[in-house]
Parts: sequence; structure tokens; C-alpha cells
Amino acid sequence: MIGRLRGLLIWKQPPGLMIDAHGVGYELEASMNTFQSLPELGAEVALFTHLAVREDAHTLYGFASTAERALFRNLIRVTGVGPRLALLILSGMSVDVFGRCVRENDATALTRLPGIGKKTAERLIIEMRDRISGLGLHPAAIVLPGSHVTAADATPRDDAISALVALGYKLPEASRMVQSLDTEGLASEAIIRLALQSSVRR
Repeated sequence: MIGRLRGLLIWKQPPGLMIDAHGVGYELEASMNTFQSLPELGAEVALFTHLAVREDAHTLYGFASTAERALFRNLIRVTGVGPRLALLILSGMSVDVFGRCVRENDATALTRLPGIGKKTAERLIIEMRDRISGLGLHPAAIVLPGSHVTAADATPRDDAISALVALGYKLPEASRMVQSLDTEGLASEAIIRLALQSSVRR
């Protein structure tokens, strides 16, 4: 089991990224919370990891804190919640906000995320209620601060829309979410995070 990975950040396009560790390029997927804390391309980064193994794929997930990884691991134990949906939840709200939703039985906030209906939200609250207190709801980022470097042929808004689609939103909805925001001067990660926060607050 790979529990932590340290190396140079050589590529990032939400929700994917690649870390070069001693000449080996590791592909990972990460939440937007983790993406917000990633450094510049070419800088050193360290992430906690979780390896999800299926018959058709081995996928490595990266996390800026042990609290986020712990929540991810507990989420995928919930009936009907797989790694992709767990990553979407972590992209739409922080560990602390998710904990508040569970404690306050706020299923409405959870259903505003794509892929989460009323029954799934209620199941999340019920099954996570006893686990949430032991997760440590004050995650500390361990990566170096930095901003996103986008490809020359794609704007931050384009990257944000693509990432939202990868996270589960339909293209028209993702476009609408981004178009409704004032994104002047923002990097793609900031746009994605703002779009997800706006969706949850509706």
C-alpha cells in the first residue's frame, strides 16, 4: 500500500495530477480542496495517498491532509458511495463543512452536489454520524503553497469547466456555474472551488 508520495509536481489538470518520484511518474486524482494547496509545476510536493483497487483499474488518490484521507476512506465504506463520488464530496466541501452537515442532519446541502440524491444524503448522515467525531476535523495542509499553471491553449475558465465535468456535472450545468461567476484574474482551481461553493450554498 502506498501511503504517502513525495516528489516533483510535473502535471496537473483537475482532478488529475502527476508526481515524479525518483524518475517514476505517479498519476493521482485529488479533490479541489487538495488542488487549492498544490505548488507551482516543477516544485516539490508531498501528499498522503490511498490506492483503490478494482478488477479493471488501480487508481491512486492524493490528499493534502490525513483528515481528508480519513474522511475519503470512511466515505467509500458507505453503501452506494464509491471513490469518484467521495472525491466529488471532498471537492464540494471541506472536512469541517461535511462534519457540520452530518452533525446538523443537513441533507439538503449534500443533495446539491451532483450524484447525491435524498436517499444517498440521508444514508451518508446516518452511516457517518458515529464515525465523524474520530476523523479530526481540523485538516492541516502539508504541501507548499503555489498557483496553477495552465496550458497555453486553454483558459482557466475552460479548465474549470472541464474539471467540473470530470467531477460529475453535465457540460451545460458546468458552463452555467462558471459563467455566473466573476472569474477575472482567478486560476482554474479557484474558479472550480468557487463554483462548487456557490452550488452548495444555493
